[in-house]
Amino acid sequence: MQTIDALDATLRTYLEADQTRQVRRAYYFAEQAHYGQTRRSGEPYVTHPLAVANILAGMHMDHQSLMAAMLHDVIEDTGINKAAIGRQFGDAVAELVDGVSKLTQMEFESLEEKQAENFQKMALAMARDIRVILVKLADRLHNMRTLGVLPAEKARRIARETLDIYAPIAMRLGMNAVRMEFEDLGFSALYPMRARRIEAAMRKARGNRKELVEKIRHQIESTLNQEGHKAEVIGREKHLYSIYQKMRSKNKSFSEIMDIYAFRIIVDSVDTCYRVLGCMHNLYKPVPGEFTDYIAIPKANGYQSLHTVTKGMHGVPIEIQIRTREMEDMANNGIAAHWLYKSDAGSAGGSHARAREWVQGLLEMQQRAGNSLEFIEHVKIDLFPDEIYVFTPKGRILELPRSATAVDFAYAVHTDLGNRCVACRINRRLAPLSEPLQSGQTIEVLTAAGARPNPSWFNYTVTAKARTNIRHFLKNQTREDSVALGRRLLDKALGDAERALDELAENTLEDYLGHNGYAGIDDLLEDIARGKRLPAVVAQQLLGGSEDTALKRREEGDAPLAIRGTEGFMVSYARCCRPLPGDPIAGYLSSERGVVVHREACRNLAEMREKPERLIPLRWDENVEGDFPAELRIEVENQRGTIAIIATRINSMGVNIEKISTEDKDYQFTYVDLELQVNNRIHLARIMRRLRGIATVRRVMRVTNQPRAGNQRNAS
Repeated sequence: MQTIDALDATLRTYLEADQTRQVRRAYYFAEQAHYGQTRRSGEPYVTHPLAVANILAGMHMDHQSLMAAMLHDVIEDTGINKAAIGRQFGDAVAELVDGVSKLTQMEFESLEEKQAENFQKMALAMARDIRVILVKLADRLHNMRTLGVLPAEKARRIARETLDIYAPIAMRLGMNAVRMEFEDLGFSALYPMRARRIEAAMRKARGNRKELVEKIRHQIESTLNQEGHKAEVIGREKHLYSIYQKMRSKNKSFSEIMDIYAFRIIVDSVDTCYRVLGCMHNLYKPVPGEFTDYIAIPKANGYQSLHTVTKGMHGVPIEIQIRTREMEDMANNGIAAHWLYKSDAGSAGGSHARAREWVQGLLEMQQRAGNSLEFIEHVKIDLFPDEIYVFTPKGRILELPRSATAVDFAYAVHTDLGNRCVACRINRRLAPLSEPLQSGQTIEVLTAAGARPNPSWFNYTVTAKARTNIRHFLKNQTREDSVALGRRLLDKALGDAERALDELAENTLEDYLGHNGYAGIDDLLEDIARGKRLPAVVAQQLLGGSEDTALKRREEGDAPLAIRGTEGFMVSYARCCRPLPGDPIAGYLSSERGVVVHREACRNLAEMREKPERLIPLRWDENVEGDFPAELRIEVENQRGTIAIIATRINSMGVNIEKISTEDKDYQFTYVDLELQVNNRIHLARIMRRLRGIATVRRVMRVTNQPRAGNQRNAS
């Protein structure tokens, strides 16, 4: 069992005497606060915070972090509050403790929501002080080490959460040693039998490999000594979880994974790293395409090293990592090395800056996310282990997850650039926004003043920042569209009574809003557009009438609302009948979807007439704008090249084909189904006339997709 005296001895090696005394005082405070409490193992509870402090001491963390480690469960598990800790140990320590503490006073609908809310609280605290996450990681690490005393179900849940969230965070912060221990402990808890079998196989393989490992290491050391380089050569073993992941992802056997021998070479300077690389490529034949320079281009978490793969004796693959001592400490401790090298403004400080930048990104995500569950999903997306490196036109390097597209790149540069992007150039070549990027490419984003995010971008964006900002923009845009449509609907309803919204007395409107629980007029208008309140009823209530009067007025007939085609997300066009400008139309006020436009003859609309209060008379505006979806079914003779002729003729008219498919009618004829974007009914008729002029075309029909008994498609 660890003791405060043993910790004290460790702290004296790098902290001042007064700081060590403060840590000891925090320990005694925690011991008294947790008096009578025990761990599930039966040990006094204070052994847990003491162990957490020991983990942080191993990273040479500052005295305030160690004090917070001692006190991190005091707020959550005892009657002592944040203010009391602040009075005893200062506000900085109190903020750290509060940041790590869970939300215990709130009721949550589910365990997932509780976890998400707690993580969101911690992320906000991290934005104020990055040390919060370091204390939390140390706390989670000790909990994982003592997982064996918990019930199996709870242990698996904690292990899963650790692998999903905390191990990737440790990797994102460059804390490789913590990340590997998280993964091995989590793997053993989730899949104990698999872990035991791989561990036994590793022990056996280690004995078989020992002689060859020593032989390779001796060759490397001898070569470096001959060239006058002082270096430490370490045989590097893969850990359990990485072996398991490679076996699964690459579908390889254990023996195939273990056929690779890995070594780490630690030297005194960056210059020596490159010289040693030359020695290794001279000693063993390098494998083309397997060299990566993370010194010139560090990973986002500050990791630096040279990676190469060579072929040794008898064709044995040898992975070699070459780095300096500082880089080795950075690889193991990551951001915690900022405190280890706090007197040095070099690489460790750069890692700290990168970590702060990442946490600020988390804060931005949190502000734009709809709720805590959505936020934690974005965080999971953001914790990608694989990355690519691409360049801006000015030569700036950006790191993105593998499979990222130009939209992800645009949002990584700036939110406004992402919101306005319309196309991109990859290495000066025009390319679709959906094309996955590759390392080393130069990306140029093309923008337009009136452009805005497209919902289809969700199909090919992978970064949390891009997805959060797209969702945030569309959500706000939907609200603006809703408010505008709600105002038009209410104005039309008031206009039937020869009144207007702007003419209503201010106190009348305020009384109505207050009585119905609305903070402002925009909230009411949004509810009207979303179908939660009927415009005719609201209008009648504002004018002092009853709901029955409003519905009676509706039945007597209203002036139709003009559809312009620019209403945005809250006016949609029914897929069942595909209405086009020129078709007689009517609308249905749907809950959440707003106004859904149907053709007047649509069978689905006839069924909706059972709710006349939701039907809205509509007409097309004289200056209707935009393109509208239409569907055609063409019966053609089975001749080679017919579909190409159809596509060419449609393209020659400047019409976009959204979708094309075929269905055999019989051995002689085939149906070709097309989805097009057209301006209006006349435009569609012109296209149909041109298609009928093709020799192999027998019939061209407009499809309305209206359900009928025995026939799912109706053509007119």
